[in-house]
Amino acid sequence: MDNLSVFFLAEREQSADDVMARLAVFVGGAKQTLDFAIYDMRFSDSLCAHLAAALREKAEGGVKIRFCYDADKPPQPDLAAGQDPAPSGTGAFVQSLGYPWRRIAGMKLMHSKYIVRDRQSVWTGSTNMTDDAFTLMENNVVEIDSQALANYYAEDFEQLWEKQNFENTGEIHTQPVPVIFAGQPATVRVMFSPGCGLEIDAEIARRVRAAQRRVRICSLLINSGTLIGELGNLLRRRSVAVDGIYDRTQMEQVYLQWQEVPQNQWKISALKEIILRAGLIGKNSTPYSAAVRHNYMHNKVLVIDDTVITGSYNFSRSAQFNAENILFIESARLAEAYSAYIDHLKSKYAR
Repeated sequence: MDNLSVFFLAEREQSADDVMARLAVFVGGAKQTLDFAIYDMRFSDSLCAHLAAALREKAEGGVKIRFCYDADKPPQPDLAAGQDPAPSGTGAFVQSLGYPWRRIAGMKLMHSKYIVRDRQSVWTGSTNMTDDAFTLMENNVVEIDSQALANYYAEDFEQLWEKQNFENTGEIHTQPVPVIFAGQPATVRVMFSPGCGLEIDAEIARRVRAAQRRVRICSLLINSGTLIGELGNLLRRRSVAVDGIYDRTQMEQVYLQWQEVPQNQWKISALKEIILRAGLIGKNSTPYSAAVRHNYMHNKVLVIDDTVITGSYNFSRSAQFNAENILFIESARLAEAYSAYIDHLKSKYAR
């Protein structure tokens, strides 16, 4: 029986109620504990009522529920000092649910989006807990039943809970664990930043460099200099197919940021050449504003041969210093499932 499942989201292709129903089923399976590490959590009244009812039923049955969330940043963060903005309202929403919570401080972001259930199962992926994430963004949700994997996530959660600051967390030395997907054996390894941020960046680069057949990108951002360099090298070799989709609007904002920093300016022409040579499809999303709904191409996915890389970790330098989690899943069948999803999105947004 499979103990790994994946759920793909795309703009206006599923209802918020459908995604919430899936989340409620995951919550409903808890017998002892539910630990949430949340970056953005702000639901409309109907979705909030559904989640609150699922949590209340578990709490009344003795399940212990805890929330760690990204500490609300000031309205005007100190960008010059490296402080990132974060969505306001998550703290008020989490606190309104009435369960123990901790505000997780840090100069960058507590950007994880995972739930650990009974130290046996994990809900993770790229999906934030908002109406927009459920209905307007491209995202993926991965559910895994594995005590070994869940214990790694539980260790990360306990570090966040105890320190109430994500800096100096995530240095957890993990190993691949066996799972089953589509009836076939697979392995999955999780890594956490900031503790292993440099190692994650190096591991992604190593895997791209070692690609034999394909590298497929499905990512909000492509702004790791290491990844850009390796993709450029791969395209010059011409022996490996490179293609995919990214969020064009969000990357245009990144180009403006790079233009202001002399040592980053090389990335602009390098990435534009990669986009042109690989024929990457760009989704035109709504530019960021606190006052509008957001429809980003929000995935953080690489398919390299028969490996899927996904999680909360954007392929960026900032992700190395955020609190993030990223999965390296070795499974030919899962790689094909993600590949079909990428084909669907490329077709949808090429139009």
